[in-house]
Amino acid sequence: MTQITPQYEAAQRRFDLNAEVRRSIIEGLDLPVNPALVDDDQPLFGRGLELDSLDTLEIVSILEESYGVYITDEQRFVFGSVNKLVDFAEATLQTADES
Repeated sequence: MTQITPQYEAAQRRFDLNAEVRRSIIEGLDLPVNPALVDDDQPLFGRGLELDSLDTLEIVSILEESYGVYITDEQRFVFGSVNKLVDFAEATLQTADES
């Protein structure tokens, strides 16, 4: 029987969270895209999903409502990809847990 390691569990949690955030964004913005076809490192703006500034506000709202994570104007660097959004969310939640 294969033993599940803590590293495997952490990787699976991250994979699941990325999928959940991807799905939340696609559904929240009502994009005609299959969430499974969006790569976690695909740019959200420009040649990626081609989102615009109004979409940014909706993503902020989605993350705040779903995960309790708020992104300020100074933190706009997190909108690069799903991975960057999840990195930011995890770091924010970890900091809140340590407080």
